Amino acid sequence: MTGKGKPKLGDIETTMMEVRRFDASVTIDKYNTLPKNPLYIILDNLRSAFNVGSIFRLCDTMRVSGLFLCGYTAFPPHIKLEKTSLGTIDYVPWRKFDSAAAAVKYLQEQNIPVWAAETTTASKIYNEVEYPPSVGIVFGNEALGISKEVLDLCDDLIEIPLYGFKNSLNVATSCAIIGFRIIEKIGKNTIRLDR
Repeated sequence: MTGKGKPKLGDIETTMMEVRRFDASVTIDKYNTLPKNPLYIILDNLRSAFNVGSIFRLCDTMRVSGLFLCGYTAFPPHIKLEKTSLGTIDYVPWRKFDSAAAAVKYLQEQNIPVWAAETTTASKIYNEVEYPPSVGIVFGNEALGISKEVLDLCDDLIEIPLYGFKNSLNVATSCAIIGFRIIEKIGKNTIRLDR
């Protein structure tokens, strides 16, 4: 307790707060029948398998419709993916493509627009746009960004405004910021599972 009888946040006995420490109580078969959000994440030649594993975990939390691993992006089975994905690989619908261009064309053939998350002079601010009802978002290589070929194929460009010295964020961080914004705007399947 702090002065004047006020409980501290860490004083569990007086706050009646319980920290949720458990994953959802649902079988993989049941989970796979749940509807997914109309968001597809496309990774264009990511160098770090640890980043890819983090994005698997993120894609599970957003319940995306698909994660596309393109070019030399690491894909399962892979020990580094398993480490940072924390057991989510089986919960994310993923697919391997030879190139991000092939993944972009695949979605566009299904009338799903694809946008690139890249800092360019033509990019729109990610939280100032209206997203289509279903969308794919391309995230690029940690050092090189998204290839020009893929940028030219994309239907639109978005970026996160940056206010510091660096012109980029970690790719998993960028995916989280943009992904959750999209889920907030177009997500239809945001019912939380029992813990």
